[in-house]
Amino acid sequence: MQAYQQQAEIVNTEKVTDDIYRFTVKAPDIAADSKPGQFVMVRAGEGLDPLLRRPFSIHQVAEGGLVQILIKVIGKGTQAIASLKLGQNMDVLGPLGRGFVHNTMQEHYLVGGGIGVAPLLFLARQLLKKNESSAIKVLLGARTKAEISTLADDFANMGLGVQTSTEDGSLGKQGLVTDLMAPLYSKNPVMVYACGPYPMLRAVAGVSRDRGWACQVSLETIMACGLGACLGCAVLRADMNGYVHVCKDGPVFDADDVAWL
Repeated sequence: MQAYQQQAEIVNTEKVTDDIYRFTVKAPDIAADSKPGQFVMVRAGEGLDPLLRRPFSIHQVAEGGLVQILIKVIGKGTQAIASLKLGQNMDVLGPLGRGFVHNTMQEHYLVGGGIGVAPLLFLARQLLKKNESSAIKVLLGARTKAEISTLADDFANMGLGVQTSTEDGSLGKQGLVTDLMAPLYSKNPVMVYACGPYPMLRAVAGVSRDRGWACQVSLETIMACGLGACLGCAVLRADMNGYVHVCKDGPVFDADDVAWL
C-alpha cells in the first residue's frame, strides 16, 4: 500500500482536554486510501530537535480530503505539533500499517482506553455503513470524565450506545473498561476491536478468549520510522518464535498472535 507525504493545511483545531487536541487537516491522498486502524507519522518541527516523527492513529476521515488526528501532549515533540495553528501546514506521512478487519456476520464491540479511543471513531463510521447500530457496542474507559466525555459524545451522536467507566467514578461505572465487558452476552459471533494501553489490551484479550470472542488489538509502542526500517517497535509473537513489528505488521493484530507477557 502506498504512503504519501503531504504538507497538510490545518483547517480546524479543537482542545478536547487540557492536554488532548483534535486537529483536522486537508490531506486528500491520505484520506482517500485510509482504513480504520491505520496511522500517520507527523513531523514534530522544522529543525533537528525533535528529530523523529510522531505516530498518531487516524481518528476520522471526511469528504473534501480531510483527516483528523488526536494528539495527547506528553513531551517536546507532541507539544510542538499541538502548538501548530489554524492555516499552518502539518507535515504528514501516511496512511501506514495494517488496520482492522471487519465483516457483517458478527456483533461488534469497540473497546477503547484513554487516547486509545482515537481509531475507534473511524472504525465505528465504517461499521455503520453495513451494520445496524444495535449490532455495535462502544465501551470506553479513562481515568477521569474530562478525558473521555467529549469522545463518548462523538459516538453517541452517531446513534450508538456508549458505556463508560472511569477510575475515579466521575463518569459511568467506577472501575476499568474490562468491567463493562463482564455482563455482555450475545448468541451471535462477536468481534472485539480494542485500542489502549498494553495492560488494558492484555485484559481485554483475556476476557475475549474466555468468552470465545474473536479479538483484534491495536498496539501502542514507541515508534521511530513507521516504515519497518528501524525495528524499534518489535513485539514478541505468541509462539515465542520471533517478533512482529507494530508499524509494518500492525498496528492491528489478532489478539491470539501476541505474546501477552
